[in-house]
Amino acid sequence: METRKIPGTDLNLSVIAFGSYASGKGWAPSERKSAIEAIRASYQLGVTTFDTAPIYGLGDTEAILGEALSCFPRDKVQILTKFGLRWLYVRGRPFRTVVSFDGKDVNIYRYATRESVIEECENSLRRLKTDYIDLYQLHWPDEATPFEETFEAVSRLVEQGKVRYVGVSNVTPEQMDEIGKIVPVVSLQMPYNMVERGIEKDVMKYCIDSNRAILAYRPLEAGLLTGKIRPDATWPRNDSRNTNPYFTPDNIRRVNAFLEQLRPLASEKKATLAQLALRWTANRSGITSVLAGAVNSLEAVENARAAEISLSRRDMDFINGTLLKLDTEMINEALRKTRVRLAALS
Repeated sequence: METRKIPGTDLNLSVIAFGSYASGKGWAPSERKSAIEAIRASYQLGVTTFDTAPIYGLGDTEAILGEALSCFPRDKVQILTKFGLRWLYVRGRPFRTVVSFDGKDVNIYRYATRESVIEECENSLRRLKTDYIDLYQLHWPDEATPFEETFEAVSRLVEQGKVRYVGVSNVTPEQMDEIGKIVPVVSLQMPYNMVERGIEKDVMKYCIDSNRAILAYRPLEAGLLTGKIRPDATWPRNDSRNTNPYFTPDNIRRVNAFLEQLRPLASEKKATLAQLALRWTANRSGITSVLAGAVNSLEAVENARAAEISLSRRDMDFINGTLLKLDTEMINEALRKTRVRLAALS
């Protein structure tokens, strides 16, 4: 497995990392077993980087990861987790509502006070069955708490040896500059994939210029880039795909048509469309590691083997040229809908 170093650290991340968001839905015993098998299968194929968060599974996902990794040497894996989203207290700014394993609505809050950060870290260490976290990342900014308070607490955790390095997620370059004045920030985690490329506008250049790693999450856009999503698909209550603009029937058709144009290249590489999408993401400038989720060992093996695919410059140019046509179609459709709405208001 190819590894890439986070600049300014001794962390060498596997280019395909295990992203555990998909493992956080609340588990029956059989599903928990599958999740553990997926994590262990990833490790056996060279994946050494495992990303999670307390909010995934409302704590259960960290516990699953801790159990799964407990049989491997601690110094052979990098455990990444996050802080700043709480559900135990009605404090901070409302973030979103999720459905717990027993079907109840649970309200999530952005909350990153000094005391909360310290408490979250202790909880994560316990669930993960470890005494240190390799990369501790702010999940989402808490606008009600000054960065100075939040990251002074994180600095204390670094001094105590409970956290090795500090990262952030879902923040702007300006916010990274502000946080960087308090504590060294080595990485930024953001959504990035073939259809969600917003960070190309400014974030990628910023991270390259400031020598910071980019960890790409949602590389398959919640399954859209597998080619297996039908235009008539429906989702469970509170599933983010219900409001995701990429998951309208028209856009699903467009993306599927785009993927069909890539299928001959995938066949040539003896790869699935999902593997091609993961490898494309890993090849993009500034990307250090791609966080790919799996709910069973078959998916985990497929993801890990995406690292074995080789895409030439010509291959990348072909994919990028095909993507440009998809971008144009989506932009034109968005403009058409805007004109229709404006006409209805006039």
